[in-house]
Amino acid sequence: MTDEIERVYRERYVAFRNALVTVTGSREAARDAVQEAFARALRSSDQFRGDGTLEAWIFRIALRTALETRRNGREISLVADADPTLPAPERDPELAVALRKLSPRRRLIVFLRYFADLSYAEIAAVCEISEGTVAATLAQARADLLEALERDEVTT
Repeated sequence: MTDEIERVYRERYVAFRNALVTVTGSREAARDAVQEAFARALRSSDQFRGDGTLEAWIFRIALRTALETRRNGREISLVADADPTLPAPERDPELAVALRKLSPRRRLIVFLRYFADLSYAEIAAVCEISEGTVAATLAQARADLLEALERDEVTT
């Protein structure tokens, strides 16, 4: 199992870091969260049941690790507490505003798909929802984003 976790780390570190920077707000904090998440995965590898992919299991650990800095002693909910934002919103302020208008659940799923590059199955495993729900949520989010961006383009 150790070799498999190390392989995921080598192959997917950048995707993990890029996704977590949207949650933590900084590359340094995201890097630290990724390092800690993989250390935790190595320590608890015997808890991986194989229900989903190893990468999705590690990503769930990584999201929880990133969120721990904000929890203030309360239970963490990935969907409610993960509040991803663009790492550099000033580069595309219209997109940043449109993303902020999405519900937390839709925003998280969008970020898992397009920043973490997770598959529908992996997103379903991380968020504990069905793949159909992932597909529907992404379709709704894309429609909402398109509408918001088109509306902003017309008014500017």
